[in-house]
Amino acid sequence: MGVGRFLVTLGLAIALIGLVWPWLSKLGLGRLPGDIVAARGQSRFYFPIVTCLVLSLVASLVLWVFRR
Repeated sequence: MGVGRFLVTLGLAIALIGLVWPWLSKLGLGRLPGDIVAARGQSRFYFPIVTCLVLSLVASLVLWVFRR
């Protein structure tokens, strides 16, 4: 029962993110100062370290609020 509930919740979360993605992209996530971009010739390496930290902080705060 626990695994099924987890999978349904995960599916709903992914669907919700997919629905709000156009609005999230307008916030500038993924292009924050501190994100690592290295480009040489035709290749490009991109690692959004600061974006990951911001999203982790937001997720932690949301989970903290719901657990209270």
